[in-house]
Amino acid sequence: MNKDSIADMLTRIRNGLQRRKASVDVPASNICRGILNVLKAEGYILGVDAIQDGRQGVLRVHLKYGPDGEQVLSHIRRESKPSRRFYRKADDTPPVLGGLGIAIYTTPQGILSDRQTRRLKVGGELLCTIW
Repeated sequence: MNKDSIADMLTRIRNGLQRRKASVDVPASNICRGILNVLKAEGYILGVDAIQDGRQGVLRVHLKYGPDGEQVLSHIRRESKPSRRFYRKADDTPPVLGGLGIAIYTTPQGILSDRQTRRLKVGGELLCTIW
């Protein structure tokens, strides 16, 4: 059993992109589903399908590539870890790479991108950065 489902999901996506897979399967959890919804809304993945397996369930992530087969996601980094948490205030959520990437936060309003946290003026735990 994996203790850090977010790091496991990000590693599976990273490995799937390196192997040029069309999709990868990750164990289902609400936090992973929220992160994948943000990635889909920001245009980094094509979509997510929920598959019932009689236990926890599986999320099938459909990966996205550019017109020449290049990776859309070049960098995925888990920021806040179980051993060290990073929290940001509402006015302390800087853009990633000057707005070219995104940071994903868990907030009282749910799991949001850094753009949404600045617009709603909420802070929270920095989960990961992506560009």
